[in-house]
Amino acid sequence: MRVHHLDCLTMCPYGGSFLGGEGGLGKRVRIVAHVLLVERKNALALVDTGAALQDADDPAKRFGKPFVWSSSPRLERDRCAVSRVRALGFDPKDVTDIVITHLDLDHAAGLVDFPNATVHVTSAEHAAATARATLVEKMRYVPAMWAHDPKWKTHDAKSGDIWNGFESVRPIDDEEEILVIPLRGHTRGHAAVAVRSPIPNGREWLLHAGDSYFFHDEIHATPPRCPTGLSFYQTFLAPDEDARKQNQDRLRRLAADKDAKTHVFCAHSSTEFDELERMAKHV
Repeated sequence: MRVHHLDCLTMCPYGGSFLGGEGGLGKRVRIVAHVLLVERKNALALVDTGAALQDADDPAKRFGKPFVWSSSPRLERDRCAVSRVRALGFDPKDVTDIVITHLDLDHAAGLVDFPNATVHVTSAEHAAATARATLVEKMRYVPAMWAHDPKWKTHDAKSGDIWNGFESVRPIDDEEEILVIPLRGHTRGHAAVAVRSPIPNGREWLLHAGDSYFFHDEIHATPPRCPTGLSFYQTFLAPDEDARKQNQDRLRRLAADKDAKTHVFCAHSSTEFDELERMAKHV
């Protein structure tokens, strides 16, 4: 399957080295919203969505003024997933499936632009986003993102197969080329998504780890490191910090295991995004 790497919600907050860039706090940092467009045999699939067209028209309406103020997003219509799909020569109606790592606003906002797609999410994540039981969850989950009543397909994290040491792995359909992998921690029902798609570095699987980590050196450096601001932000949001750290350890082992032939990346690292975008051009 061919995979296109799309940045569907570029965020440019101030922060410099505090958030992962270089320089002082007055320097802007580029943070992407890494979305996958997967060409399948007879249809298209998305992994995450980024922003919607309506968010580009009125950023604060659904995202809220605090998010817009703090993250300085570049909300432009041609950056939205539905626009990117059209620009690549596809019909958005051919996007039959959307697999969501989790339902935070920067990952799920674009659902509304694909109203006929089946939306795959873990049952725990769907329940958490519906209940919004804590103050943090009321901030991060925005019901307006799914007010159009999507066609949900929930995946139970208590059953499934083993994949590279990860439990309860569920394919989205019988083709078994797109897998939902529960990775609780960042949210109650957070998941990674594996896509079978060979890339030039010899890996056979892409693993979109969502927000299991935020900075490339958390997984790909020894010893791992994370800028202070991103480290605090992850800890603040996580409903299960122990699980988040344990799953990061598992991702490090997987990324280092050449026999697993899996390329691990997260949703927000511009370094990882740029590398994969370059490699995709040579597939």
